[in-house]
Amino acid sequence: QLQLVESGGGLVQAGGSLKLSCVVSGGRLDYYAMGWIRQAPGNDREFVAAINWITGDTNYADVLKGRFTVSRDKSRKTVYLQMSNLSPEDTAVYYCAARRSTRSIFPQEYTDWGQGTEVTVST
Repeated sequence: QLQLVESGGGLVQAGGSLKLSCVVSGGRLDYYAMGWIRQAPGNDREFVAAINWITGDTNYADVLKGRFTVSRDKSRKTVYLQMSNLSPEDTAVYYCAARRSTRSIFPQEYTDWGQGTEVTVST
């Protein structure tokens, strides 16, 4: 089972940027897709972005496209989420997750999860 550790969350003003990191350990990632999923207070988990570990192919939630960018560094076994032009609606706990398959937009299809990092966007 993989271990995923997120970092980089915090408090930011509306319009600002943050870059989240997720360090992965515990196995090879050759056949994995990595996802970022967020959960706002009182809401269900929501797909943000995903990346294929080998090819680097990505996909995004339509409402976030253009503001968020997912990437990975194979040598560091780290996945990143660059977030820009943040708004209070982006306030949530952001989770890094993995699945040994193709990318998915469905949070329930991810099998390995980090503990989450909290992002708060103030007005």
